[in-house]
Amino acid sequence: MATQPIGAAEMSVRFLLDGSVVELDSCDPTATLLDHLRYKLRRTGTKEGCAEGDCGACTVLVGELDDTRAALTWRAVNACILFLPMVNGKAVMTVESLARGGELSPLQAVMAKNGSSQCGFCTPGFVMSLYGRCIGANGHDLPVADALAGNLCRCTGYGPILAAAETVGPLSQDDSALVAALRVIAPTLDVEGSFGDRRWFAPQTRAALTEILAKCPDARIVAGATDVGLWVTKKLAKPDTLIFIGHIAELRQIEETSDGFTIGAAVRHADLQETFAKLHPDLGELLRRFAGLQVRNSGTIGGNIANGSPIGDGAPAYIALGATLTLRSRAGTRSVPLEDFFIAYGQQDRRADEFVESIFMPRPDAHDIVHISKLSRRFDSDISAVCGAFKLTVRNDHITAARVAFGGMAATPKRAPACEEALTGQPFTLATMQDAAIALRADFRPLTDVRGSAAYRLEAAANLLLRLWHKVQGEAVSVLELDVSDG
Repeated sequence: MATQPIGAAEMSVRFLLDGSVVELDSCDPTATLLDHLRYKLRRTGTKEGCAEGDCGACTVLVGELDDTRAALTWRAVNACILFLPMVNGKAVMTVESLARGGELSPLQAVMAKNGSSQCGFCTPGFVMSLYGRCIGANGHDLPVADALAGNLCRCTGYGPILAAAETVGPLSQDDSALVAALRVIAPTLDVEGSFGDRRWFAPQTRAALTEILAKCPDARIVAGATDVGLWVTKKLAKPDTLIFIGHIAELRQIEETSDGFTIGAAVRHADLQETFAKLHPDLGELLRRFAGLQVRNSGTIGGNIANGSPIGDGAPAYIALGATLTLRSRAGTRSVPLEDFFIAYGQQDRRADEFVESIFMPRPDAHDIVHISKLSRRFDSDISAVCGAFKLTVRNDHITAARVAFGGMAATPKRAPACEEALTGQPFTLATMQDAAIALRADFRPLTDVRGSAAYRLEAAANLLLRLWHKVQGEAVSVLELDVSDG
């Protein structure tokens, strides 16, 4: 079906693969980079393991032009849930890119010598995650275990992989030719395409997004595709209209004031570590355990919130800190306290023509005690069974205000009013915390599912509140001891 552009627009997708331009004049908007690499370009080193962004076998590096540094910013990402329009104007490296002139890269050579491969299926993904670390993606000082949290080895051959990775230091890479080439192919206009009777857009500005959404209110907004990608790979969904927002610089800004941080909706989780750590160390640690690195390199804070998952890690912490959303449409902007944004399971306070523009995170003050805990079946790269977040304002040894929020306890991320009432105005003592833990049972009627029973969730939530007390007293609290499943 022929379609008319909404405005001036480019119509093709172009990206660099080892410096050569790959151009797609007609592009299925939900075709994955993985499938294109394997079945069109015969780059079969990149594997499909889970097709949902969990195992890392499909890991590739994607480089974006950073004109402020005249350099590329590389990220390790899951190609299995990365749609082709999302790599428009970017550079791609696969495991085949590393060997030059028939010689393995230093990282590959060390891994081969160290026996860091068993069946070998997952090895290319491990290599790409580690190579990204070696060239400074997310920093040379990123711990190896953190860099590999999103990679699974079904043979459990982690020992030799970790040992090899520790012996390879930073590697230099000359990206000057890629920078010049990307400047040539980088989109300067909004990008728009059609594929059969399906349509997709990739606006370059917030204003363009506003206009597109006003005319196509049923369109699906895609930021990192870490959830939408699964609709396609697992449910075989084919959304009629998609809007990719990854090129909108206005949505990728972080602004700091004395009151806190305003974070653009398209800021990736991997770029929030420093900001979150400034707000509170527990928030920074929560982000470190947020999925695997590949997912953090793609998923955005706005997408995570707009998705509205009751077991998403971020929302309980943001609610406890008093976060506020800004939503934008052609009619203007409006602000919504984050706890009011979640109405019911799968339902949020967002009109069809609105999008999440930013989130404001207030800075805790000196009188605030903040504690955030996540419980999951495995420590790394797993969704919460229960996530508890607490902000208590304590003056003269009395709790003058309390904000308590949980994920995994209801159909939405939710505050605990009975618990908050039991805390507010009371002395900051163990007895008060124990009374509030009992009151917490009136706030939730959790479900039993594969991540934990209702009884486990209620007991765990109460214990997380008590854990806050013990931590404030300076008592050692083992994260690993608490991160166990209902058993």
